[in-house]
Amino acid sequence: MDGIYDLDGVKNIILVASAKGGVGKSTTAINIATALNQLNHNIGILDADIYGPSIPKMLGIREKPKISEDKRFIPIEKFNMKCMSIGFLIDQKTPVIWRGPMIIKALKQMLHGVVWDGVDTLVIDLPPGTGDVQLTLCQKLKISGVVVVSTPQELALIDAIKGINMFKKLNVPILGIVENMSYLKTKSGDIIDIFGKGSVEKAAQKNTINFLGDIPIDKKISKNSDKGVPYLIDNSETDAGKKILEIAKVINKNLNNDKI
Repeated sequence: MDGIYDLDGVKNIILVASAKGGVGKSTTAINIATALNQLNHNIGILDADIYGPSIPKMLGIREKPKISEDKRFIPIEKFNMKCMSIGFLIDQKTPVIWRGPMIIKALKQMLHGVVWDGVDTLVIDLPPGTGDVQLTLCQKLKISGVVVVSTPQELALIDAIKGINMFKKLNVPILGIVENMSYLKTKSGDIIDIFGKGSVEKAAQKNTINFLGDIPIDKKISKNSDKGVPYLIDNSETDAGKKILEIAKVINKNLNNDKI
């Protein structure tokens, strides 16, 4: 995978990262992509988590992609977004037991062996950690910006900051950080800060990056992911839905300004 790779027609490439699993990164990536689609971006979604692909389940995709005349995969279109994942090609119960070079080969295939025609904004859901996939994408693609996802917990933030520092060292622009699972709002309107309050915003200030906003806990987010329907499709007027849309608007503004 030598040289810098351009994806024809793709103007924006957005990485969604967490450096730690279990913080809702993939769910956030799907819903930010859905929101950007509602803001008139022609969206592609690439699931770069080779070991634990989540996109097929979250988008309810069970079929395999077809092959074009020039022997490339045709991404599967769902909810007006074009999607590609290694999970489309292997059985859900089959573990991927590959070393780094095989992972990078598969990643290259999903980038340049896919017909991304019509996509102007590609959202890439990164795996947890700061390893081969992150390094390869940052070195080989012109990244428009990274969205970092964390919960308010100190343990999650420690890893998120490691990821932020990695992107800074690689001179990759950071669009900002999202505080996911920020709080729980009860039926009576009370706010419960299950994982603490304000730590992600403080970390953003300390590390001189944008705080994009917070997303509250909503059990429908998990239910929709299990059903294979992005939460934002049916819940744009909820507290969480409005927060996701606001985050997407900030990202959209930064992309249009070409400065972060």
